[in-house]
Amino acid sequence: MNILNLVRLALRAMQRNKLRTFLTMLGIIIGVGAVITMIAIGQGSKQSIQASLSGMGSNMITILPISNTRGGVRLSGSSIQTLKMQDVDAIRRLQSPYIVGISPVVSTGGQSIRGENNWPTTITGVDVDYMDIRQLKIKDGIMFSEPDVKSFAKVCILGQTVITNLFPGGENPIGQIIRFNKVPLQVIGTLVPKGQSNFGQDQDDIIITPYTSVQTRLTASIYLNSIYTSAASEAVSDTATKQVTAAVRQSHRLRPFEDDDFDVRTQAELISTITSTSSMLTVLLTAVAAISLLIGGIGIMNIMYVSVTERTKEIGLRMSIGARGIDILMQFLIEAIIISITGGLIGIVLGVAGAEGINLFLHWPILISEASMVLSFVVCAVTGVFFGYYPAQKASRLDPIEALRYE
Repeated sequence: MNILNLVRLALRAMQRNKLRTFLTMLGIIIGVGAVITMIAIGQGSKQSIQASLSGMGSNMITILPISNTRGGVRLSGSSIQTLKMQDVDAIRRLQSPYIVGISPVVSTGGQSIRGENNWPTTITGVDVDYMDIRQLKIKDGIMFSEPDVKSFAKVCILGQTVITNLFPGGENPIGQIIRFNKVPLQVIGTLVPKGQSNFGQDQDDIIITPYTSVQTRLTASIYLNSIYTSAASEAVSDTATKQVTAAVRQSHRLRPFEDDDFDVRTQAELISTITSTSSMLTVLLTAVAAISLLIGGIGIMNIMYVSVTERTKEIGLRMSIGARGIDILMQFLIEAIIISITGGLIGIVLGVAGAEGINLFLHWPILISEASMVLSFVVCAVTGVFFGYYPAQKASRLDPIEALRYE
């Protein structure tokens, strides 16, 4: 018997039991839909995190103070300050072609005030290279200059969140005077909004001013919270990191056997760590969703067993008029495959719709992969063959005489 006739027989058998066929497909539909949705969420989250971190400066290198041991007592990075301007000068003296731009960073929290409006925020003192390193852009106004840094100028640049809270009437903040912890600052520029980061941090809730102004007028400290620099490209990031580490170690006069009292981090390391964690979660969620596929396959096997039992006389009659065992095997196997593939196709549509719905209503980032749809389709076909073969084989081995006598 040719394949076309076997397909017709399989479809006819499925039409006789539409509800049972649909319920058999349901496990496959849910499984495939869940797998595609989970992969789309996982891949979308990974892509969004990578884009967000790259937007902060994919070549950025950050030097931070770290925990250290003094007199047998372990101190945290926030309790001990090890970075000074001499470290910045040491890196600058390298004049390395692999390092472009360097900026000390000094930040402190406080209350920003303008008239009757006030807003708790963070003021960040930086140098002129900071904007390029962090890939920040001026929306209106200008960036402060090197002379402003040297003269401890009382000027600042505002993020959109600060503008919204200090200028609720929509006034132009350029040229206006605000106060931060009683220190008056003239607004000379505003930042292009960046929105919320993937870590839930408001990137627009910031005031930027010369680092010298923060050190002399707000913190009265010679220490830096961090130092930002940038590699010329991602390809030379490792070389730049090694040069920065050597320069700061020399500045701190650390001997070869002594541990660093600072930490050098790159965006590449952070991206790699976060994406690997995201990939692990995606695999875990996909594995949980794939259990539905297994349950769906077991459902197909169960229903095929029932179908063989119900149609024992039909099988005996067909074999008595010349049908071979292979014909019976193929008939039931094709039926299982059709159920599995049809459920898979519906599941793909459901998975794509589910992912789009999550993006539309929950605003989660998604990335629907064609590979995941193709893989799901292949898995469905394999599931149909795997779970349908044994019941089909049982049907093909029935004795025609015993099958005709079956009640």
